[in-house]
Amino acid sequence: MINVSKQKVYYADTDSFGVVWHGSYLRWLEAGRIALCEDFGYKMSELADMNIVLPVVNINIDYKASAMFEDELIVETKLSEYGKLHMIFNQVIKNANTGKVYTVADVKIVAVSKSGKLYRNLPDVLQKFCEGVIEK
Repeated sequence: MINVSKQKVYYADTDSFGVVWHGSYLRWLEAGRIALCEDFGYKMSELADMNIVLPVVNINIDYKASAMFEDELIVETKLSEYGKLHMIFNQVIKNANTGKVYTVADVKIVAVSKSGKLYRNLPDVLQKFCEGVIEK
């Protein structure tokens, strides 16, 4: 399952030359992961109510080209892998009109309690999510 989210580049996302600041892509990647989870009925606030928080522990991102002010983007997000302790999302940000790829990223997350304790196994609710979402 791939989630496709739309995003417009606003002035606040750019530097003084109208080029997207590198950190803006990270916000859009996070929004894509949240949208994928919500597509399957998993809201971050509800997971937090179950004492589950999902911090990013690793991001491998390749910046291929620079998006510009007022570009229309799409963020493609899929769960590419999961294991006992982690989930890895593969994400691509590209131009909605031309298909030009701006970034490709693999984002690894883990599950921790609100107090910061790492779960030794993904909680059952996350296992169920992974089994329902991952492409086989």
